[in-house]
Amino acid sequence: MLPYAEGVRPGPHDPARTDKFFAEMRRESFDLALQLHGGGRYSNPFLLQLGARHTVGTRTPDSVPLERTLPYAYYQHEPLRALEVAGLAGAPPVGLEAQLRPLDPFRDAADALLGDGTGVDGNADDPAGIVVVHPGATDPRRRWPAVRFAEVAAACAADGCTVLVVGDQSERQLAADVVHVAGSDNVRSIAGEADLGTLAALLARCDVMVANDSGPRHLAQALGTPTVGIYWAGNALNAGPLGRSLHRLHLSWLTHCPECGADVTQVGWTAPRCGHDSSLVSGIRPEDVYADVQLLRAMNLRPRGRSASP
Repeated sequence: MLPYAEGVRPGPHDPARTDKFFAEMRRESFDLALQLHGGGRYSNPFLLQLGARHTVGTRTPDSVPLERTLPYAYYQHEPLRALEVAGLAGAPPVGLEAQLRPLDPFRDAADALLGDGTGVDGNADDPAGIVVVHPGATDPRRRWPAVRFAEVAAACAADGCTVLVVGDQSERQLAADVVHVAGSDNVRSIAGEADLGTLAALLARCDVMVANDSGPRHLAQALGTPTVGIYWAGNALNAGPLGRSLHRLHLSWLTHCPECGADVTQVGWTAPRCGHDSSLVSGIRPEDVYADVQLLRAMNLRPRGRSASP
């Protein structure tokens, strides 16, 4: 595990532990070390202490250079940036987006979690299909209000869909809020009930996922599941899906903090983050999101059931 280090892993600095870590790493005699952590102000000096023969990564003008570097710009699609660094190291990409397939044990766990009568194999018991909702995000500013998710969930439930609200343990109350406001027996929370593998198996067989810019939305994308994403425009530049055949984006173009007026487009090393957590995406309309859910369901762009794959 990485030691605590400024800009690399937050926590109390222990010089003895840090020195021990780098000594152990240097004994490994690495041939190559890649820096994919950001602009390199803290991560490049950290990487150089590993003692690798070759070093490759990104850097801002104020950071230490590596053997091979690319200029770091915050507003660049992050997977493509990582692939560009890998290409600079001599490994050109063979694909631009991740593709995953759930393992059978996790498919079985998803069956058990969903129970009978949910139509997870696309049978006649559930002709309208399954819509998964994830209302969470690490940064509160990326979160669409729970009441907006609830409006979309209620509309899908009225169409006959089974709507499942997902999240980790810390998001159980948020998921419960969505279920409560939606007010439908067809909307239920399984937040905190599925590990990552089981969540992947569930997402692989749902019809559409509605989510903020979050890990579960990216996971659904890698599994080939259609998604409707809620994005602040800057985050879409960094992490939005590349195509639109399976994925729809609803963008907020807000550029200043609703509370203090700070320019939220200046991020990373260009300006400190203001201390406010107000949503930057609350102005996105639920009816527009629901319209895209309907469209993706009608297009039926991917197979359903246990044989489904990206």
